[in-house]
Amino acid sequence: MKSSDKELVKGYVQKAQKKLEVAKRLFTNGDYEDSVSRSYYAVFHAAQGLLLTEGEHASTHKGVLTLFSLLFVKTGRFMKNLGKYLSNLKDDRESGDYEIFSYIDEDTADTALREAEEFINQTILYLQKTGLMD
Repeated sequence: MKSSDKELVKGYVQKAQKKLEVAKRLFTNGDYEDSVSRSYYAVFHAAQGLLLTEGEHASTHKGVLTLFSLLFVKTGRFMKNLGKYLSNLKDDRESGDYEIFSYIDEDTADTALREAEEFINQTILYLQKTGLMD
């Protein structure tokens, strides 16, 4: 992998970590819908970084989900639950962002934070194991 691509991967991870921090602040303030949205984007950016390690890029949210599942879940590099986290967070984000009366509450937002944190931690571990991140 080119050093410029490695820097992009690191950039995606850093962006994911920043989104997660914002999600935590929003949660603390009781902004559950926006917390879920930032949790999703944290995972979305981490997944984009992972796709780049395979020379892939998706231009849609659904594309990121599909490629992550094909390249990382089906190959056994990531546990199935992480693919579900990405899918569930996408659905929850869409509900919170677009529905007038969404089902996002404190419990949903808390789960989103935990899932996003686990996804990012597993992403970092994978990148460290493969030598793509220090």
